[in-house]
Amino acid sequence: MGMMSRLAKASDRFYDRMRSADASTVADARPTGSIDDLEGRKYCVLVSYRKNGQPMPSPLWFGVADRKLYFHTSPDGYKVKRIRNNPEVLVAPCDSRGKPLGPPFTGKARIVADAEADTAERALKSNYGIGRRIYTALGRSVPAVYVEVTPV
Repeated sequence: MGMMSRLAKASDRFYDRMRSADASTVADARPTGSIDDLEGRKYCVLVSYRKNGQPMPSPLWFGVADRKLYFHTSPDGYKVKRIRNNPEVLVAPCDSRGKPLGPPFTGKARIVADAEADTAERALKSNYGIGRRIYTALGRSVPAVYVEVTPV
């Protein structure tokens, strides 16, 4: 395993430990929100589901384009595995630790094809500016995929 891969895994473990206990409340909330609730926000909490139906909240960076949410994640991470098994997700605005700041909306997630990756990256860059460019430059050697969430 390369150094960048080890750093990415360590970062994931750190953020898992820092996650707000309130992040899990999104799974129990009535989905009355909309993608518009993410405007001006830097973080959202995505709830995906294990095969047994257990909800798993994940705070993350995101971008929005054409009324779709995009995020970047590890291709062999648990979020991707859960989304491949069940594309139904909940999304709510949150703080950096995953504490919800509004009601969730229901969405359908899919892994973005390589040909569509530019759209997803532009959406992320538009929400984070130079911070995203620095993050991308430092993580070039870490494999990743984009995920698109369409509100339903």
